[in-house]
Amino acid sequence: MLWEDEPPAPLRARRMQSATAEAPLPGRMRRSSPGMPLDMEADMEDLDHEERGRSSYPSTPQGRWWRPASRTGRIFLALSALTVLGSLTTCALLLRSLLERDARFRIDGAAQIQAAGLTEVTRADMLPVFGEDIGRNIFFVPLDLRRKQLEQIPWIEHATVMRLLPDRIQVSVVERKPVAFTRIGNQIGLVDADGVLLTMAPAAMARHHYSFPVITGIDRGDPAPSRKARMAVYLRMMGDLDSTGQHYSEQIPEIDLTDPEDARVLMPEQGADILAHFGEDRFLERYLRYKAHIAEWRQQYPHLAAVDLRYEQQVVLQMASGKEAADDSAGADASDAKPAAGEPAASAPDAGPKADAKSSPRAKHKAAAEKKRRVESPRAALDLRLRLADSLAQPASAADGGA
Repeated sequence: MLWEDEPPAPLRARRMQSATAEAPLPGRMRRSSPGMPLDMEADMEDLDHEERGRSSYPSTPQGRWWRPASRTGRIFLALSALTVLGSLTTCALLLRSLLERDARFRIDGAAQIQAAGLTEVTRADMLPVFGEDIGRNIFFVPLDLRRKQLEQIPWIEHATVMRLLPDRIQVSVVERKPVAFTRIGNQIGLVDADGVLLTMAPAAMARHHYSFPVITGIDRGDPAPSRKARMAVYLRMMGDLDSTGQHYSEQIPEIDLTDPEDARVLMPEQGADILAHFGEDRFLERYLRYKAHIAEWRQQYPHLAAVDLRYEQQVVLQMASGKEAADDSAGADASDAKPAAGEPAASAPDAGPKADAKSSPRAKHKAAAEKKRRVESPRAALDLRLRLADSLAQPASAADGGA
């Protein structure tokens, strides 16, 4: 008889297949396993029937853990919640009453109201806002309302109000910064970037050494958005003039912002100031054009009063009203004058020879024509339109409204 250490490979494969087929499923016992008693086998069958019966019926959902199943339990839960809520409310009222009567949290005087950041605003200006809070409990001071009342003071731009326990109020303010002088009638004041008018004593202005242009055309009766729009033109102009680092804004003494679309600047010149119309944009370009030609214009027209720089490749010169300006422009040839497109024709000055009762008929006719011209042309200024070349080096002039 032959013994082999290892069975052949086909025989090992058949043995493994037969062992797999006879192995019971995991978690279950094989009923027909050798050596199992018959009564245990019956018990296993009954257990399988019970499992199949339970799986055929849906499971009953369970309620929330905090919700009682019975009506009595729900009533008890509601009463308990009301009791807790009432207790909390009572405690809050008692705490409020205790704090209100506690003298440690009472503001006894103005010394307990402290302020920081005051320069132009004095404590005398600020303390009336907190007049109702003297003697009041610190917890019942309406901080947001006090902040809004402080910001109604013209010099205060922003305010912060805080409680400092047990009995102090801390105020921190940011004051407005003036950017220009204002002239309203005969009064000189200050104005900030938002168009808020600020008052200051002349001695205080001298102490601060302010150096601003004077702005006209802003009134206290104007709406706040209107004043802010005018100041936006002013700030844009100052920024444009200083954009190259030359600080041309220091040469601007006075600006009229009555029309926010036309910044009219009073330019100081030797002998007489010139009113320059700068419009609402391109301020640096127009300023340089004015500076490049003003000497030539004043030499040619000694009674020059205004220069309008708002037009492309063209400026409008206006003479001073009066007899001297008229005599100075008497030699202008009005027959060749052509107004610019879209521009109204200008009239001649209101100055002419008076008719003499003993003069000749020719002189009388000339006097009548001059009188008719004065009636039809009420303006007392002569506009000279100069069409400039691209370089604006040699302007060509023409007089509108012939004599």
